[in-house]
Formats: sequence, structure tokens, C-alpha cells
Amino acid sequence: MKYDVIIIGAGVSGCAVARELAKTDLRIMVLEKEEDVCEGTSKANSGIVHAGYDAMPGTLKAKLNVRGNEMMARLSEELAFDFIRNGSLVLCFDERGRKQIEELYERGKANKVPDLEIWERERILEEEPNVNEEVVCALHAPTAGIVCPFGMNIALAENAADNGVRFVFNERAEHFERTQNGWKINGKYDSEIVINAAGVYAGHVHDAVSKEKIEIRPRKGEYFLLDHEAKGLASHTLFQLPGPYGKGVLIAPTVHENILVGPTADFTDNFEETNTTMPGLERIRSLAANTIRNIPYHSVITSFAGLRAVGNTKDFIIQESVPGWIDVAAIESPGLTSAPAIGEMVAEMVRKRLHPEKKADFVSKRKGFVNVKKLSKEEWNELIEKDKAYGKIVCRCEMVTEGQVRDACNRSVPASSTDGIKRRVRAGMGRCQGGFCLPRVMEIVAECTDGSMEKVQKAGAESVYITGKNKEDLDGVR
Repeated sequence: MKYDVIIIGAGVSGCAVARELAKTDLRIMVLEKEEDVCEGTSKANSGIVHAGYDAMPGTLKAKLNVRGNEMMARLSEELAFDFIRNGSLVLCFDERGRKQIEELYERGKANKVPDLEIWERERILEEEPNVNEEVVCALHAPTAGIVCPFGMNIALAENAADNGVRFVFNERAEHFERTQNGWKINGKYDSEIVINAAGVYAGHVHDAVSKEKIEIRPRKGEYFLLDHEAKGLASHTLFQLPGPYGKGVLIAPTVHENILVGPTADFTDNFEETNTTMPGLERIRSLAANTIRNIPYHSVITSFAGLRAVGNTKDFIIQESVPGWIDVAAIESPGLTSAPAIGEMVAEMVRKRLHPEKKADFVSKRKGFVNVKKLSKEEWNELIEKDKAYGKIVCRCEMVTEGQVRDACNRSVPASSTDGIKRRVRAGMGRCQGGFCLPRVMEIVAECTDGSMEKVQKAGAESVYITGKNKEDLDGVR
């Protein structure tokens, strides 16, 4: 199979590149080792759209963060994913930290971040009354925002697929052969250009083709997620002064009206270590108390962890490392914010090499998922008249209907697992975490795939729910 471009990795960076390149007449494939898009770093992060004051001026992080932030509002409208520009505060609780706040302010100005201000205690408590009263000052960045990270990733992937990009899942990119015209992957996919956007595995993939190694270390971040009833806890994204391992523990609203608390920042040598730990979660409790003392942890509905791909250059690595091979590596924070700009940058690198034509019939807009919670009574009734499945509630916590679940199974990049449904339409994201809706979701997924409940997965081939049938097994014993 011959392509012009093969992208390794269907995270937010890979899908942003795919969407940009889909504007051309190039033949493009995305190769992903998991069963869906957004299965790695992109699904388990803070969902923060950073303003751009943190990165050092002159770095790719600084440039692409600010550009990605500028692009986010229009992109969210075109691709119908949730984005709110709620602003952020970097809080200082000791007068000795004021100098650091001022340094962040000056760095942000150098990075051309608009409308930055330093707020004093009175203004902070007026805007965020739950913040620790010992607060001294804060850097306010009104252009910061929040986004649904998997919603954004899925939207980019679907729009790319709608415009002809092929997605291949459940296949790890393992074998790379240099050819006369480019590369052969896994002995069967030929491409002039390969784009390595493999997340925490980007170093491994790069090292298979280059003698100059890229060092990527996974850094684990653990989080608490609070139920909707805690949504008034904070309106801005609340940071503490940054430390050596990033922006520290934050408290932030989500676009779905939850509250996120975390993360930790612990290096690990295990590239699959996404478990939460009691010490990690206790550390979050301790550190978050500096920002807001009475966090209602009785409202926690889940905890989770994700891995960041941390390079040894303190910057993103975006370069043509060997002829026809472009690395998009070490995309840690602010990678989510930067993703649209990363897509632009890498697509331009490809254009300069292959000189493609613009696609005359490129479709820039994507139809989003129905959210019945946002519909008026009249709109919902009208939808039910067209399809009665939208009147059957499957997930009571998040008010998700059968019609929404079926839609998620029948898109250009369809959900094939219960986690895929969860990330697309939120069935299982609520207070009971799927305790009520999971059996019905499994039935619908089975009906939309091969009709077998035994083959329905949580996320990947090793995660089936049903391992046997109690009644039939007992009947056999009798």
C-alpha cells in the first residue's frame, strides 16, 4: 500500500497533523497501536489551554503555545468540540514569590501573550472566594481556557477521516526499512514521508532509524475528578507558582462542569504505568490545600493518571531527523494547546518537500455529537420524532441517549469499545462511572459491531468484560 505520508500515532499531535495535511491532495494514513484515537497521553491530561507565559521565549513551546491558543476558538467552532476561555490565575501565597510572578509576567509579554495582569489579594478573592485567604498576588491570563482533550482529539481525527485520511488501528509500527523513495513500515506500507508522533514511545520509534538518539522519559501525573455538585469551587484555572517539574498541582473546572485536582509529576521507567497510588493522591490533597483548603473530596467520582513524554532538551522536538522522517517528539505541556500549531508547522514542512496541491473540496467543518442536555424541550422532541432512539436514556448521570451511543459507533472514526463511547458522548463519565449504563452500552456496541457481547472491550483486545456465562456453566455441572 503506497502513501505520500504515514503518521505514527493517533494522539492529538498526530491527528492535528493529519487534519492539516488533509487540506491537500496527499494520500495519508495514520497508524495507531491501540484500538482508537486518543488512547495515550492525549486522553489523560488537564485539558488546559495555556496562555503561553510559562515557556522560555524563543522556544518552540513558546511560539506554538501562543499560536495554538490563538487558533483554538475558531477550531472549536469548525470542529464542534467544547472550549471555554475561562482565564487562569498563577497564585502566590508568600510575598517572596512576587518576583517570580513578575518574571512570569515579563516572560509572557516577551512571548506576546495578550492582556496579562498582576492581581492583588482583594481582586483575587473577589473573583475566586474559595481561594486560601493567605494569597498575596497572582498572574491573571484571560486568554487561557479549558477544552475537552479527547473531544478535541476525536474531532481532529474525524475531520481528517471525512477528508480522506485512512486510520489503521491495532497495529504497532515496528519495522522500518529505507527505500529508494522513502520508507516501508511493517513490510507493507510504503510512504515518501513518515511522521513520528508516537507520544511516550516517540524516542523508541526514532531510535529505530537514527543513530542520534532521542531521550524520552515518561512522567506520570495523577488526578482527582470531582462530580458536578462541586462545580462552583473555582471558575478560573488555578495554578500555584511553577516548580522544577512544571506548573504544579492545579484546581480547574472542566468544560463538562466537573472539577479537576492534580497532577503529581513523577518520572517512571514504565511506559505503561497509568495506575493511581495512595501516596500520589495523598500528595495532591496536601498540595492542593495550599490553593483551596476545603476541597470536597466526598464528591470525587474517579481518579486517573496519564503519562507525559518528557524530552531532555526542555523543548518540543520537531525536526526532519533523517531524510523523509519527521519527528514530533517530547510533546509535553503545553502540547495540547500547541497541537493545532504543531499541525500547521509539520504540514508546512511536508508541503515544502512534496509540493502538493490544495484539495478543492476540503470540508473544514465537522458535525459534532448531539448533547440532549443542551437541547430545548422542543428541539429534543423534534429529534425524537426523527429517531426514537434519542428518547431512550442510557446514561442517567450524564443524560446520554441510545441515539447518541449509536451515533458514536457509526462515525468516520467509530467507537469500537466502551471507553470509546465514554470519550465521545460521556456514557459512563458520571457519578456512577458506568455502574448503571454499562450493560446497555455493551449491548449497543455489540449490535453495531459483530453482535457478540463476549467481544465487547473496555479499551483494547485484552479488556473484554465477559469471560464466561454463569448459568450455562452451572447447567453443565448439573
